[in-house]
Amino acid sequence: MYDSGKIIPGLIVFVLFITIPIWYNRGSAGAPPKIELPKDAKTCVLPAAEIRAKHMQLLNVWRDEVLRDGQRANIEIEGKQYPKSLMLTCMKCHTSKKQFCDPCHTYAAVKPYCWECHLAPVE
Repeated sequence: MYDSGKIIPGLIVFVLFITIPIWYNRGSAGAPPKIELPKDAKTCVLPAAEIRAKHMQLLNVWRDEVLRDGQRANIEIEGKQYPKSLMLTCMKCHTSKKQFCDPCHTYAAVKPYCWECHLAPVE
């Protein structure tokens, strides 16, 4: 009926073809990249696990406060003052975009828009 002899094998081949990435990787995303941490940095603005997970939210809040609301005052975290700035706070310690930013962003397949306005540090 309605060429079921061709449709069912065709559907099986289609499903197998679509699921090749799952079978090929066996459900693994691969090992996370090894990033080069700054040697002289003692502390970051937030704890390492939190900054890894929420750094873009933090940078977006800083951007909105500084550019849209005009709030340029430094923030204080655990008694230490930090300017609300990608270049003056983050890139002061993390000087290499190629060695620090790019491996994780490539692994996560995200394209940050930081460098549309900011100059990437000279390697």
